[in-house]
Amino acid sequence: MSDWAELQLSDICNLISSKTSMTNASLGNYVSTENMMPNFGGLVKAEKLPSGTMVNAFLTEDVLFSNIRTYFKKVWSAQFEGTVSADVLVFRAKQICDPKFLYYTLCEPDFTEYTVLTSRGAKMPRGDKEAILSYKLGLPPLPEQKAIASVLSSLDDKIDLLHRQNKTLEAMAETLFRQWFIEEAKEDWEEIIISNLFEVRDGTHDSPKQSSIGYPLVTSKHIGNGILDISSCYLISQSDYDKVNSRSKVDKHDILLSMIGTLGRTYLEFEDQISYAIKNIGLFKTSQSPIWRYYIYLWLISPLGKQFVDEHKSGSTQEYLSLGSLRGIRLSRPPNELLQKFNSCVDSLFMKAHQNRKQIQTLEKLRDTLLPKLMSGEVRVQFKQESAA
Repeated sequence: MSDWAELQLSDICNLISSKTSMTNASLGNYVSTENMMPNFGGLVKAEKLPSGTMVNAFLTEDVLFSNIRTYFKKVWSAQFEGTVSADVLVFRAKQICDPKFLYYTLCEPDFTEYTVLTSRGAKMPRGDKEAILSYKLGLPPLPEQKAIASVLSSLDDKIDLLHRQNKTLEAMAETLFRQWFIEEAKEDWEEIIISNLFEVRDGTHDSPKQSSIGYPLVTSKHIGNGILDISSCYLISQSDYDKVNSRSKVDKHDILLSMIGTLGRTYLEFEDQISYAIKNIGLFKTSQSPIWRYYIYLWLISPLGKQFVDEHKSGSTQEYLSLGSLRGIRLSRPPNELLQKFNSCVDSLFMKAHQNRKQIQTLEKLRDTLLPKLMSGEVRVQFKQESAA
């Protein structure tokens, strides 16, 4: 590694603070810490825009880094030009650094740990910009940077493909739901209250002490749209796990709903063995009546579900949904025969998406194992030397 230069982060990139008019911001191009997913999980569409006349901007290939609670590992390599919250730092690679290599530098476990240790503030720790730019690293020659980035990008590309497949599968299920139960709904279908079908609960309101070993405690921020990411959960003890699950145990075919912060994100559980507990999360016990699992899940993510969230949310500093409001959801009740037929149509779509998620987890584990080894030079890759002009 004698050809690797010992540098600081400021030597290989610039911290960008470009501004643009708010008229250039949209829900499709705005990035904030709220719509960046943990564990390098990319983005979901923003749900709201900030006030004001100006907003920060970024370019394609910039690297966006959420600077609040950096242990959530919200890092994204920009695939389009857009606008960005002030709580998200924008890094732009200099000529000596490949943009993708810069991205993987900011994904390194050592970098994450460094930003956590140098963060300021207790309740909502923020990364220290000066300290971040002083982070020390080894920089290989540009051809080797590109080779390293290529290996890691190939894994990320496969992960991204599986995520896109899942979006397509879910869109197909949503289309069938809309056709069967909204466009072709019958006037004589009975209106029912959801809590008359199965129990609706929520997770613990307590804050169990963090443990060095134990079980993940899932909160609203760990739920994406159809995704549950427990990699950034802290662990709780066996006794706390048992206590939480005595009131809100999650079982196969149950549905989780984020009810604090970013509202309305959903997850349908498919695993037989559940090894996590939940805090401040809506729990629809569709396992008690599995015939309803797909109908309820698709209703929650439909425009009807989103409208319900908008009409029943409370709070100003931090928005939330009450358990009472979730228990009071009113639905049209299709005949059981129709529900069974619908389940037969969409079950293969959901199961394929579930298998894709398991494959994603395997690929992410491989990527996360290779990442520090490649970036430190412990594992080397073959690359073609650039010839002199």
